[in-house]
Amino acid sequence: MNALEDHEGDYRARQIRLGTWIAVGVILIGAVRVHLDWQGGPLLVALMAGAAVVQGAMALLPWPRLVFKPWLQRVLAVWWAANLAVLLAFTAYDAAALAIYPAGVTLILASTAALASERAVIGIGAASLVGYVSLVLTRDRPVTGTLAALTLALMAGVMWFCARTASNRRRLDTARLSAERRIEALLENSSDAVIAVQPGGGVTYCSPSMRTVLGYEQAFVTSDLLTDITHPDFLPTAAEWWLSVINGAPGTSARVESRVRRADGAWIYTDVIGTNRLDDPSLQAAVISIRDITERKELEEELTRQAFADSLTGMPNRALFRDRLEHAIARNRRGGGRITLLLVDLDDFKLVNDSLGHTAGDQLIATTALRLHQQLRAADTLARLGGDEFAILVEDVTEVEAMDLGDRLLAAIRRPLRLGNREVVCSASIGVATAKAGDGDDGPDPGELLRNADLAMYAAKAAGRDRFALFDPAMYADILREADDRAELEQALANDEFVVHYQPIVDLPTSRLIGVEALVRWEHPVRGMVGPNAFIPLAESTGLIVPLGRWVLRQACQQLAQWCADFPDTEKIRMNVNLSARQFQHEGLVEEVGQILAETGINPHQVVLEITESLLMQDTDSTIETLGRLKELGVRLAIDDFGTGYSSLSYLKRFPVDILKIDRSFVDGIDTEHGDATLAEAVVQLGRALQLQTVAEGIETQEQWSTLQDLGCEFGQGYLFARPGAADAISTILGDAQH
Repeated sequence: MNALEDHEGDYRARQIRLGTWIAVGVILIGAVRVHLDWQGGPLLVALMAGAAVVQGAMALLPWPRLVFKPWLQRVLAVWWAANLAVLLAFTAYDAAALAIYPAGVTLILASTAALASERAVIGIGAASLVGYVSLVLTRDRPVTGTLAALTLALMAGVMWFCARTASNRRRLDTARLSAERRIEALLENSSDAVIAVQPGGGVTYCSPSMRTVLGYEQAFVTSDLLTDITHPDFLPTAAEWWLSVINGAPGTSARVESRVRRADGAWIYTDVIGTNRLDDPSLQAAVISIRDITERKELEEELTRQAFADSLTGMPNRALFRDRLEHAIARNRRGGGRITLLLVDLDDFKLVNDSLGHTAGDQLIATTALRLHQQLRAADTLARLGGDEFAILVEDVTEVEAMDLGDRLLAAIRRPLRLGNREVVCSASIGVATAKAGDGDDGPDPGELLRNADLAMYAAKAAGRDRFALFDPAMYADILREADDRAELEQALANDEFVVHYQPIVDLPTSRLIGVEALVRWEHPVRGMVGPNAFIPLAESTGLIVPLGRWVLRQACQQLAQWCADFPDTEKIRMNVNLSARQFQHEGLVEEVGQILAETGINPHQVVLEITESLLMQDTDSTIETLGRLKELGVRLAIDDFGTGYSSLSYLKRFPVDILKIDRSFVDGIDTEHGDATLAEAVVQLGRALQLQTVAEGIETQEQWSTLQDLGCEFGQGYLFARPGAADAISTILGDAQH
């Protein structure tokens, strides 16, 4: 039976026993009456006492198991009728007992109202009224009509009250049973199993949901079962939790996560909440709620795996690698061991993605990870930090062993790999950094070790790739120096420490000034005038070349506008300004050039933008589009250092350029090396064929000037004519040309 049936059975059993003892009491009162006032002998008293004993024995029957028997109501009806008949017979025999008849009937009706229906109460009550009327009419001594009527009214009132009590009890029981069954239904379908456990271990209640949550039937749930199904690893924690629940303050709760075995043998994770209800008289137990959280735990584990594992290779990611590195440092700090960190970066991985697609790139990454893993010990850690970069953590190896590992890793990566229908040979650059516990007060810092390996890896790339490099403290010094130089360069740009010098470009046959090339210089407050070779590479690598180049273009255009205003004939002078590769790739280049031309108001045709030959070969379609947009502004375009790159004639024909500048490396030996003269002549003839002007750079001798004229070169620049100088020097030349 479930808890509701137990409760209902206990209630009915108590009422039956109460009615039984009432009957025993009535019989015993009758026996006393017989013994004291009747002429009957001891035999009759003994019979009545025996009847009381039999009636009392009925109270000892297992009524909680009998109350739900379908025949019980009929037996009770017969019992009540029999009691009424005995009372009626007793009263009929004893003339003086008529006064106790209503009291006896009242007790019988009260017992009936506690267990039977309203109809049964009315039936017993009606029979008692008829019995009373018969007693009144058959009495030797007549009963006054008023007394009889009042007694009948009283008995009828008691009958009505008991009938209403039975009706109200039925309605109340129905409502209570409905509420309790609703609660039981909710508990049965609840995601929590609820158990009431006493401090001594007894289970006083178990919800039906125990069957759905853990698969166990309510009747078999005991404290021993709860202990048996708890995973051994969680038993100490569960025991400590249980003590905190039963020893805690009333009403307080404690939570614990545990692992338990379901009835089908499966292990699940559960969230267990215990609440101390020992002070509640109706419970006097701890209420335990058990919820299955296996899905949540599995999701948490999956999210943890995703948070600390690379999705492509399944290996540790940067976060997990950093954690393992910190643990390794702490471990070796205690033991004084050596830690070696290797950073592996694939060379030209972007080319694989661009040429073969990202699927091939993913295959290359996965294969490389497998090859690296095959070269490591079981205790070593291999992680993918992102992109094509891997990190390897090894402990307790010497520097020689680390170098040997680097060679093996490079050889493994170098093995040919088929990606799709192509065979690819890949290489890598590896940076190696080592540290001993005790290098500092707290041992090596994880971030510092990663930085050192990263610097060594970039050193390997700078040295030609497909190799490894060991970290040297000088590498860090170089980085610091570069950072200082960058900061100084940024400060110089903010403080207007740069100046623009101009080198004349002349017509070779007449030596007439036809233009100037704007060249930036750094007027350093300590080092004095600094040439471009000292800061342009750094500006290019850091991206500062973009704002610096913009500033140079604006200064040059403003100066050209000033010369045009001061010298009317200057409208034919052109201003050459160099564009670096970083500037050319800058998204807003065309708009910035257009804005500067509009601000200064100069003729766009007087501006020549110089770009290198190698720059033209980068992303050709995009380059042609940018060049076309610049040409739409009206500026002219020149290829600087022509002949040192690798552009083909077909490419050159596609580019909308106007001028070819012959590199100074050809001009240096033009009067002594036949090959240089031939190459210079080829450039001149090429320019003539493509209707492009030619400008020779680096002319320093009369012989070079003469030879270039003979070859047909139109324009030139170099120290022979003038060194780069301030704008005043060019103003002097322009002023002299006016007279």
